[in-house]
Amino acid sequence: MDLLALADFNLVARHGGFGRAARAAGRPKATLSRRVSELESSLDLRLFERGRRNLKLTEEGRALHERTGALLAELDETAAAIAARGDRPRGRLRISAPLLFSQTAMGKLAAAFAMEYPEVRLEVTTEDRSVDMIEEGYDLVIRVNPDPDESLVGRIFLRDRLVVVASPSLRRPVGDVTVPAVVRSAGDLNSVWTVVTPVGSAEIAIEPVLRLSSLIMIRDAVRAGVGAARLPVSLVSRDLAAGRLVHWGDVDGPEISLWTLYPSRRLLSARVAAFLDCLKNAFPSGKPEELASFID
Repeated sequence: MDLLALADFNLVARHGGFGRAARAAGRPKATLSRRVSELESSLDLRLFERGRRNLKLTEEGRALHERTGALLAELDETAAAIAARGDRPRGRLRISAPLLFSQTAMGKLAAAFAMEYPEVRLEVTTEDRSVDMIEEGYDLVIRVNPDPDESLVGRIFLRDRLVVVASPSLRRPVGDVTVPAVVRSAGDLNSVWTVVTPVGSAEIAIEPVLRLSSLIMIRDAVRAGVGAARLPVSLVSRDLAAGRLVHWGDVDGPEISLWTLYPSRRLLSARVAAFLDCLKNAFPSGKPEELASFID
């Protein structure tokens, strides 16, 4: 594939027309039109729908633009860095991160990163769903216990664990007594929590009295004394130390692991490597106490 023709195609797609692209790049409109036509011929695909006044990407054109635009931008950045005899991170860095991590730590991390690397345009979106990195144009995602994906590589940078906590005003259950509980969503249908204590494992029968979508909301509700809840120890460690909450036991279940993931088929860019270093410096041992230090 002709990279020059591909670059001209992305230029036209980005500006939404041959005339606007020509004016922005200082190039002849006819040259851009010819190169895009040659690219269409070589691919045997129509990339644009050409109307009298409007130019619109076809479905194939949109897919090609989404998949190659970022790669060409990275090539430009690499060439610029080599020409400048340096590899200082620059350009756009798009990150997707889960809700709780974003609410507790990402603001401070992003601010520190932006001050250290002013030439990087950092964009962070918060969502717990599994995003498609390639289709949605992310450079890096942070996920909790992600499913295996052969197209991605990554590493664990932080570990946490769930604990059952309650307000000191809520009596700890004895025997088969049911306790009020605050749970995360309508999908949590558990009626019994198994916890591990210094004297062994125990079961706690629960009756959900509140269903809340945010772990921070759940923590605040538990502080108010409405019920017990399962929460990450990083989120409640200060409350436990201050006596605002009481520890009823560790949840018997898998460890919580936070991963950084990025596409394995691309070289690791300087800006992604810089952000990975930022996380490593913030969480050198990856223990919950390090995340707790970010929580006010």
